Amino acid sequence: MTTTLPLREIGTSGIRASLFSLGSWHTYDRMDFGDATAMLREAVDRGVNLFDVGVYTGPGMPPAFTDVIFSAMVRAAGLRRDEWLLSSKLWLETFGADGFRPQLENALFRVGTEHADLVILGDLRRDDLELRDLVLDLAALADAGLIRAWGVNNWSASSIQTLIDIASAEGVPGPQIAQLKYSVSRRSIPDGAPFARLWEQGLTLQASDCLEGGVLAGKVNGDRQIGRDPGDIRQRIIDDVPAFTALAESLEVTPAQLGIAFTLTHPALTTTLFGASSIAQLRANLEAAALVDRIGADELRRLVAPFWADRDVVDPEGP
Repeated sequence: MTTTLPLREIGTSGIRASLFSLGSWHTYDRMDFGDATAMLREAVDRGVNLFDVGVYTGPGMPPAFTDVIFSAMVRAAGLRRDEWLLSSKLWLETFGADGFRPQLENALFRVGTEHADLVILGDLRRDDLELRDLVLDLAALADAGLIRAWGVNNWSASSIQTLIDIASAEGVPGPQIAQLKYSVSRRSIPDGAPFARLWEQGLTLQASDCLEGGVLAGKVNGDRQIGRDPGDIRQRIIDDVPAFTALAESLEVTPAQLGIAFTLTHPALTTTLFGASSIAQLRANLEAAALVDRIGADELRRLVAPFWADRDVVDPEGP
């Protein structure tokens, strides 16, 4: 009998998300629509309830439609809105006098829904922003019923602490979750002391990029778009793939399952985000949780310790 996934709270928001969440980045626009719809239906039936669906295009960028395709998948799969949670991205590059509302309304229009359960602020690359303005704007969106909770993607621990402090002073909700790169190779930030202080305050983790864009699953030919490489350690990660694959085989799992299972050992984890481009891949990824149950979190962390590539390379404070 197939069991459904456990639910964990996003921060202290009261929103309960599935242990695994499904991402849309460069995924649905390269799948057969019928296959993508069947995969979505199976994911929900298996207990996945959180879907990261961002608008990954803008002025001067090539068009992207993965979010629009997702809206059609939801309709074709016959999903009710109460069966799934939407996590949308908000980009600081276009935050201006009108705040986040214009881009959020566009994102909701493209996905075909009236609210986002969670919004994640993109990387903080601007030095002309007042963080108080962001916190108050997000509070206004929550008051308007457009969002339920918010978090950040790859922000530094000190910047997140500033957000928490501002929200507390203003009497409005603060960030609930941090989406961070977290894998057997990239551990220094989520496992470091600066973020440990944030976990203690109720912030929780969404692990992302747990397979290094497929590299840890053995896809090392370089024909896929992969995220940034903090610490310039990607070659070290590629060099580790044969030994990592051998460890997975010794545990009778795939490298992808081993990499995903590792993320589940973090004590502050709410959900691990991954992309899947077939039902078979979805099923295999969901089975990763069984490895933690079989050998235990401590043993799993001991076994993968040699693959910690950014140890003493990346500042645990974060970007």
